[in-house]
Amino acid sequence: MGYAERTIPTQEEYAAYRQRLSNWGRWGADDQFGTLNFITPEVSRAAAALVRDGRSVSCSRVFTTKAVMPNEFRNPNPAEMVVTVRPGVPGDPASGGAVDQITVSYHGLATTHLDALCHVFALDHQIYNGRSADTIHEDGAETNSIEPWRDGIVTRGVLYDIALMRGTHVEANAPVQGWELDDFAAQHGITPRAGDAVLVRSGSEAFWATQPTDHMPPRPGVGVSTLEFLHKTDAALLVWDLMESAGQGLDNPTPVHRIAIPYMGLPLLDNSDFERVSEVCASTGRYEFMFTVAPLVVHGGTGSPVNPLATF
Repeated sequence: MGYAERTIPTQEEYAAYRQRLSNWGRWGADDQFGTLNFITPEVSRAAAALVRDGRSVSCSRVFTTKAVMPNEFRNPNPAEMVVTVRPGVPGDPASGGAVDQITVSYHGLATTHLDALCHVFALDHQIYNGRSADTIHEDGAETNSIEPWRDGIVTRGVLYDIALMRGTHVEANAPVQGWELDDFAAQHGITPRAGDAVLVRSGSEAFWATQPTDHMPPRPGVGVSTLEFLHKTDAALLVWDLMESAGQGLDNPTPVHRIAIPYMGLPLLDNSDFERVSEVCASTGRYEFMFTVAPLVVHGGTGSPVNPLATF
């Protein structure tokens, strides 16, 4: 049953993922990179060779300050932005300017961000690679934080445009399944490679545009069978616009997060915006590109806001 037979995983099959898909110890006891280890220098060089036109497209949503997105169920903690304007002195070319201060709580459903491997715990109060969650304190994480990834991520990105393939945005009762990624790859002549950043478009903008603004609707997104696809293909990174579909008949409201991060060591890049990159891919017929992510270097951070770029 499951992914190989194109059937939705049962609770028992999902629970078995903790061992079957685990990468604990795969890259040594000291590893803090998880599946980013698949991005070798050769993988990055091959990604750079995909750049033909020199056109970069951002996959980030607009930073969610109050001026951009009002307080609502989807964004209860918008970023606080305070701008200080310093008027210039007439005739003084060295005076005048503006500065700002931004405070952001980026985990959630609004801000484009990269999750570090300390963000979600495994069973028994552990984090990726069998370390104790006691290594995480109020002043930061001692291990598995965002800091080791300071040199950035440069790899091949592949857009799996499931909303395009289905002809509509993903519905809550029909999450994206792993075999649909296989089908999209076959339709577009894509061969998954080790080290890929897998970008899954569920149709975020179209979905949210039709939803009420006074309560949280059942959220569609990615199903847990995609974890098997990611494991089988040695993917380095999952990038998505709607994250996982809540529930899926399982005992966990965030079932993809709970396997990918603490057991697979697979980073998640949440709340991406694929509308523009989808248009470029459709117009060019190219669904692969160089994909770069540069997280902030935050000591002990559980993640980082990011502006991921697809370069064609």
